[in-house]
Amino acid sequence: MGQRVSRTDFEWVYDDQPHIGRRDAMLKKYPEIKKLYGVDPRFKYIVSGMVLTQILMLYVMQDQSWKMILLVAYCFGGVINHSLMLANHEISHNMAFGYGRPLANRYFGMWCNLPIGFPMSVSFKKYHTLHHRFLANERYDPDVPSILEAKLFCNTFGKFIWLILQPLFYAIRPLFVNPLPVERLEVINTIVQLVFNALVVQFFGWRMLAYLMLGSFLAMGVHPVAGHFIAEHYMYAKGFETYSYYGPFNWITFNVGYHNEHHDFPNIPGSRLPELRKIAPEFYETMPHHTSWVRVMYDFVMDPAIGPYARIKRRQLERAG
Repeated sequence: MGQRVSRTDFEWVYDDQPHIGRRDAMLKKYPEIKKLYGVDPRFKYIVSGMVLTQILMLYVMQDQSWKMILLVAYCFGGVINHSLMLANHEISHNMAFGYGRPLANRYFGMWCNLPIGFPMSVSFKKYHTLHHRFLANERYDPDVPSILEAKLFCNTFGKFIWLILQPLFYAIRPLFVNPLPVERLEVINTIVQLVFNALVVQFFGWRMLAYLMLGSFLAMGVHPVAGHFIAEHYMYAKGFETYSYYGPFNWITFNVGYHNEHHDFPNIPGSRLPELRKIAPEFYETMPHHTSWVRVMYDFVMDPAIGPYARIKRRQLERAG
């Protein structure tokens, strides 16, 4: 991974995103990369199959004990819901119907949102756009932990609690970092989700709504598939702010692990990011990367050199990424 340095402050930089320069260099050398742009036609059907699987699980699980509900929510339902969250990540880049049909993407995101239990699709798109445009910017990027978080959760026990509560921080942090006005589509997203939740309670009972919501919460905390939250941008090697993961969980997370590749080319769908790496291997092979999200979380908690402070922050970032 390279040199590690114990940190008690963020790594402040003033330069622009490396993704911008790397993208320009790659396109100059390999113009055929542009052929990877656009939507994957299979995506809509794969995601819809996941939504319908969770709806079927409401029928299968409705008479099970709380112990079984929690177990299945953690091991199965939560994995699907987490995958649906990452499907919404793809949809935030208009990868369901393309850039020419933004409303179709937003409404499809609401459909993918249903089993998650919490209305997040439209709001995620709004704030995730800022993450790409202003990567690591102290004022605009809601992905960077606040100074208060870093101070409160800097030791081993604190970092473990921070991982458990990660869903709450992801939901609340944008409202403090850079709150944006509520949009009409966010209201519609919320109404659609509340109606679906009410129907779940009506036909399957409160426990099945808990199955959906608990699965979403648990799979965003101390869970193998949640390792990407830490792996993507926490500085495990000095000077590197974005990391890719090349491991089996990419199969169920729409290749979100190919994160350097994604930030270099956010208009390439996740299914084609491995092909991007094959076209231009020399741009990625020498960069530090991860092979285990479980190891990433273990190191985050146990290694004093890693923690909420281990992030690059930018004071100024004018260009879009």
